[in-house]
Amino acid sequence: MLPLALIAGGAVGLALGGLGGGGSMLAVPALIYLLRFSPSQATTASLLIVATTSLIGLLAHARAGRVRWRTGTLFATAGLPAAAAAGAISAHLPGALLSAAFALAAGLAAWRMLAPGPDTVPGTAAGPGKAAAAGSGLGAVTGLLGVGGGFLTVPALVFVLALPMAEAIGTSLLVISVNSLAALIPRAGGTGAIDWSVVGPFTGTAVLGAWKGKRWAEKLSDGTVQKIFAIALLAVAALMFVDALR
Repeated sequence: MLPLALIAGGAVGLALGGLGGGGSMLAVPALIYLLRFSPSQATTASLLIVATTSLIGLLAHARAGRVRWRTGTLFATAGLPAAAAAGAISAHLPGALLSAAFALAAGLAAWRMLAPGPDTVPGTAAGPGKAAAAGSGLGAVTGLLGVGGGFLTVPALVFVLALPMAEAIGTSLLVISVNSLAALIPRAGGTGAIDWSVVGPFTGTAVLGAWKGKRWAEKLSDGTVQKIFAIALLAVAALMFVDALR
């Protein structure tokens, strides 16, 4: 089981460091299907792993000057109440429902990556009301599904707030860190059931992967990285949706 945790952790770190999100989209199914966590345990462990890895990745992007601290803080703050509320609700929902919702979110994210349209060109910066609404929606997704929300944060920062892609990736790690920690608070009492002998190594390789992911993404075009990740997301979405129907 340890080798699987190390491999999965590295993949999660690569996604977070290179794409500014998507770590939970890989972490949750890996914890459920490879490491035999329950859906509830997996979402809680995912928040721990993603929060830690995002904070480390944030430092790397901050050193490169790719983090909009004020914008990211405002965006994340708007999502805190929704993340905390949804995190409390999630603990009382059936595992099949969480799996189905997760599959739907993964599928929509993959479709958005593979089917660029006229709205893929960043527009002008949005007002605080629109930014707050987007942040609140992402906070709810984070709390309910145990995901950092980066797979939605990056597009929102680019298309709603008009940040350049490189800065959107760095800033998204700030948003993910804040949202993940907020969603984790209501679940703190359940962390005792987590197998730390698995989560510890998983997190360690995820941190290493985040540093590698940042360098890896700099060598590939945005379109290539995006397509590879979108295909992986479609596979994950299909697997989890089929499982939810059982």
